[in-house]
Amino acid sequence: MDYYAAFEISASGMSLERIRLDTLALNLANANTTRAEDGGPYRPLRVIARARDAAEFDGRIDALLNSRHPGGVEVTEIVAQTVAPRMVHDPGHPDADDRGYVAYPNINPVSEMVTLIEAVRGYEANVRALNAAKAMALSALEIGRSS
Repeated sequence: MDYYAAFEISASGMSLERIRLDTLALNLANANTTRAEDGGPYRPLRVIARARDAAEFDGRIDALLNSRHPGGVEVTEIVAQTVAPRMVHDPGHPDADDRGYVAYPNINPVSEMVTLIEAVRGYEANVRALNAAKAMALSALEIGRSS
C-alpha cells in the first residue's frame, strides 16, 4: 500500500477545508461591509474545487513517475458570487442612495455557519483518515521489525 498517496489525499482535503474556513470567516467578517474595493457592497466568496484525478492511463503513469499521486482535491478558484445585495432603508447612512436605501451584502449568517460546520467536519474527517493511514504505516513497520 502506498501510504504517501493516502497522506497526500488527506492533506489535500485538509487544505481545501482550511481554505473554505478562511473564506467563510471572510464572508462573515464582511457581512455588513457596504463599500468594497469595487465601490459596491462586499460580494460573498465561494471556493470552487475539483477532484484531482488522472483518469487516463498515461496520466496515472506520468503522475507516479513525477512522484505525484493521483487523487485528492484541489481548489480551482475562489469566486465572488453575483447575488443581488440586501437593500435596507437607512437614509442617514453615508452609503445610502437617493431613495435612502443602503446596499448590504446578501450574506445569510445562518447558512454561512452551517457551511462552516460542514467544513470543520470535513477537516476532522480528513484528520481521522490521515491518522488511520499513519497507524497502518506504523503497524507495517512493527511487523517488518519483528521478523
